[in-house]
Order: sequence, then structure tokens, then C-alpha cells
Amino acid sequence: MTTTSRRGLLVAGAAAALARPAIAQGRYPQRPVTIICPWGAGGGTDQTARIVAAVLEKDLGQPFNVVNRTGGSGVVGHSAIAQAPPDGYTIGIITVEIAMMHWQGLTQLTPRSYTPLALMNEDPPGVQVNASSPHRDIRSLADAIKASRPGQLKASGTGQGGIWHLALVGWLQAMGLPGDHVRWVPSNGAAPAMQDLAAGGVDLVTCSVPEARAIIEAGRARSLAVMAPQRNPIFPDVPTLKETLGIDYSTGAWRGFAGPLNLPREIASTLTAALDRVYRSNEYIEFMNARGFGRTWGNAEEFAAFMDRSNRAMGEAMRAAGLARG
Repeated sequence: MTTTSRRGLLVAGAAAALARPAIAQGRYPQRPVTIICPWGAGGGTDQTARIVAAVLEKDLGQPFNVVNRTGGSGVVGHSAIAQAPPDGYTIGIITVEIAMMHWQGLTQLTPRSYTPLALMNEDPPGVQVNASSPHRDIRSLADAIKASRPGQLKASGTGQGGIWHLALVGWLQAMGLPGDHVRWVPSNGAAPAMQDLAAGGVDLVTCSVPEARAIIEAGRARSLAVMAPQRNPIFPDVPTLKETLGIDYSTGAWRGFAGPLNLPREIASTLTAALDRVYRSNEYIEFMNARGFGRTWGNAEEFAAFMDRSNRAMGEAMRAAGLARG
């Protein structure tokens, strides 16, 4: 073999060696990925999806585009995630409602209808009123609810039978009232519910304080209490139900990422690893902390077990509240 031939082989071998990592890294994704959000723009789920998408795009080198598919109290978006081709190019952010909707007969989807990727967030609900409301604290509102006729007052925050609806039901029951004493007005997420509250369409909204923050900071609403064991350090002036009413009641919403069933293991592992990096990134930590959103991590296996527990707990709660069918 001539020196020129040897040199050519060496150059070719070096080029191949350099190319192999790039090919391995570029195997997935090779084109833009869609992230379906089942809830409206501006709400906590939408905000969480968008910061995760932004960091994933930097990490994996392809656009991650958030698409809001609202309607049907969350059924439309969750169905779109489950029915997507299992190729990794359509995934979604799924919420606690997937552990609730099937109990109501709204869908046959359950947490096991997906390939779990990662749990990223968990938040408790707050109780918000219009800025012009005569109720300056949660005790005043609680007394007004007790004195009202069934259905006289209206509340919103999410779809019928959603987590924020169930949070209201649990609070009413903890006060010794029927779960339907306050009439629920369904909405496609916290953001439109808070707009309705600011416009005077409902009397109160149960949703996380971070989701209500924009309307509160605009001076159009205020938060009276949070349904959690302790105050959120980002909102230190918002007390808990326990310290204000003596009611030891708490609940919460969670959000995680998933794909349709039968997502290839290699793609699922790539996404879980990338979501782990997102969770630990400064961008995600600073974004979530600045808004008071809770950060809770679970890998694919942990998220699956977490959803199974949530599914059982939500079923029990909804049966107790008379919201479950069958």
C-alpha cells in the first residue's frame, strides 16, 4: 500500500470516528417535536410546558413546539397525546385530570394509556376572589358560603370534576357542607377562570396561586388561603386553611410529560434523560421558583407508580364527592 493510500485511509477513518457521535446524538430528534398541552394558554400547565420546551430545544437541538388542544374538560388534549403516532414527534404534558376524568365517564383514558416520561411539578390550590369582593380573608368568605343558598355562589378554575373542582368539593365537605353547595362553572383552565373572576362572572376561583398571580398582581383579584400543609415561601402572606379556619385539608395538582403507548424505548429513554437535565437546569429552577410553582421529580418508572397512586386516591375522593360514575 502506498503512503498516499495509507493517508487516505487514515483520513477516512478519522472522519468516520468523528461522525459516529454526531449520528448517535442526532438519531432522535431529527425534526421538530410537538408538545400538546390540554389546557389554555397562560395557565400553569401551559407555562410549565413552554419553559420545558424551551430548554429541551436547546438540549436536543430541534424545535419543541407547544400546541394548546383544549376542550372537553381536558379530554381533547389528553386524547390527542394518547392517539398520536408513537414516534416521539408528538408528546404532551399530562395533568392530574387524567386520574380523574375516567371516573366521571368522560373518557376511557387512564394514566396507563401513555408512555410515562417524567413527573415535573406539583402545586396546591388557593382560594381567590375578585379585588372588589367584600371578603378580605378566608373566614369571611367561609361564613358567606355557609350562609348562602345552595347554588347561589359560583366558582371556577378548571373543567367539571377537575382537580380544582375537587379541591372546592373537599373544602366544602371539610366545612360540613355538601360538595355542590357552591355551583361550579367549568372552564378550560385557570387562566380563563381568573379572567372570569376579574370580570365578575364568578364569586371565587380555586386554582394554584401561581396560576392566579398575573391577575392578582394586576390588582384585579386576591388570594385568601392555600389548601396546603404550609405556606408557599413565594407567597408568604397567603395563609393555609388550617391556620385560618382550623381545617386540616390539603390537595394538589401535578403535571408530567408522557407520550403515546408503545413509544420506542430508545426514544423514551432519550426524552426522560433530557427532561432530567431540564429539571436540574438553572433556567427551569429559576422559572419555577420565580412563579411559585412546585418542583417535583420522578423518572419514568417513578412517574408511573405515582400516577397509579393518584388514580386510586382520586377515585376514592370522587366517589365520596358523588362525582364518580359506576
